[in-house]
Amino acid sequence: MRLSVLDTGHRRRARVFMAVTGKLSGVTSPDIVKLLLYRPGFLTRPLLELTAPAMRGESYWTAAEREYLAMSTARVHECPFCVVTHAELVRVAGGGDLDPRPELLAVQQFLEDVSRDADLDTAPLRDLPAHAVSEALNVNLVWNIVNRLANAFGFELLDGQLKTGTRALHRAGYRFPGFLLADGPDDLRESVFEQPAHTSPELRRAAGAGEGLPSPWGDYVALVRDASHRVRDDDVRALLAAGCGEDEVFEVTVAAAVGAALRSFDAGRAALTA
Repeated sequence: MRLSVLDTGHRRRARVFMAVTGKLSGVTSPDIVKLLLYRPGFLTRPLLELTAPAMRGESYWTAAEREYLAMSTARVHECPFCVVTHAELVRVAGGGDLDPRPELLAVQQFLEDVSRDADLDTAPLRDLPAHAVSEALNVNLVWNIVNRLANAFGFELLDGQLKTGTRALHRAGYRFPGFLLADGPDDLRESVFEQPAHTSPELRRAAGAGEGLPSPWGDYVALVRDASHRVRDDDVRALLAAGCGEDEVFEVTVAAAVGAALRSFDAGRAALTA
């Protein structure tokens, strides 16, 4: 990945966990696991609290349909890691390829528009229960965050990780053992924008809003928020060369991704209640 700390900076308990699971599975931990276990008190706890019920809790949508929606969001963000991973999870969760029903296609289009910050047409959703659209919007929120981070940090799939990783994720229901998670705020906004960290809350809030950023953050944050698939190694190297620490880059990237995803999520909710 583009930040060395995401490969080597983990707490001892996380390193032991990844070593043991790697030995049992025969492959190293995927980049998404390394990301979530790097700073579990920053982002991870509230993100997983959203992800597990959204992807495997009770829902109008089957697990395979939710993976299908996640795959659709990954295509919007042009995230190859996430497209391939969720395509495999569709097959794992559904026992094969999915033939989407009309209701799924209707909410898929709505979520794609949400992800693109496009004009939102709720008319095709009129025959769906309100809770079904709300549940789908929760799925979209999670992956609008993760896709941006995967692109910005340069996630890659190594040989063997796809099948072992997706099956393990499906079995665990998107949950991690509690001993791997650190204490911290349970609220996503508080965790990312308000708690003490390497960067100031003011800088993280500015990244979340996409405005008022000091040099050298502005262009990079705009990429993460609006075109994360265009982030390149040189973009991160330039920040490090300018004196930004890796933890600072990590926190600002997370804040930019979460802020952009919450902007879309809030717009989606507002459209449903208009």
